[in-house]
Order: sequence, then C-alpha cells, then structure tokens
Amino acid sequence: MKNYELALIINPDLASRFNPYKEHLESVLSELDFKNIYCENVGIRELAYPIKEFSKGHYLIYQLEGNPTEIANLESKLKYDNSVLRHLLLTVDELNSSDSFLTQDTRDSKKLAEERAHEAKLKNETSINADSDTLKAKITLTQHN
Repeated sequence: MKNYELALIINPDLASRFNPYKEHLESVLSELDFKNIYCENVGIRELAYPIKEFSKGHYLIYQLEGNPTEIANLESKLKYDNSVLRHLLLTVDELNSSDSFLTQDTRDSKKLAEERAHEAKLKNETSINADSDTLKAKITLTQHN
C-alpha cells in the first residue's frame, strides 16, 4: 500500500449536487480499494486560465492509501469523468491530515510574500531615515556657513 494525494478541480456548476457527487467519487475510490484517509474541501476558486470554458473550479484534495496497481484504473475513471476539469495524483511519503502537500505550498508562498513585503517596508523606512539624516546634515552645514 502506498500513500497518495489526489487534487481535483470539479465543475463549479455542481454546487447544488456537490455532496451526491462527492459520495459517488468516494464510492469509486472504495471500489478501487483506496482508503480515504482525509478529504479537504477547499471550495470554489478562480482558475489561473479557463479550463473547458470555466473560469472557476471547485477544489477537492484527498489523502489516500491504496494499491499502486489500481492507479491506471483511477486515472482512467477521472480522465473520462466530465465533472472533473483537472486532476493531479501525487505519491507522498506519509499522510498528514493537518496540511496537504498542495495547500501547504500555497501557505508557504503567502508567508514568503508577507516576509518580502515586511522587508521592503523596513528597507523603505531605513531609506527615509537616511535621507532625513542627510537633509539635517545639509541644513546644519548651511547654518554654520
């Protein structure tokens, strides 16, 4: 048995039928002997570019445990499911229900962006203080002359 993380972008028009579709998807996983360890419903998000004429997609992330011989069957079922806009299946070393690999990457990017913004703010403040000190020195020099 190997550990997997499955990310799905689902048709956003399924909002009213989302729970029955999710149950259908989980039954497909069960039929293929995948054990659903954790499921994260990320919700509807804007897509970076249109996929099948959709500008938004409903994101689902599963952490699974399953037999590697069933991967081809799972990929085939997802590929021909019209409700799935895109899917990504990753092999992971260990499953951690608190942070999925994909959402963790997003959080790390946000944290990095916040740190860079803070550094830029500090640099700007330092520059303003240096300019202020230079101006004070020039005023002092002109007053003494």
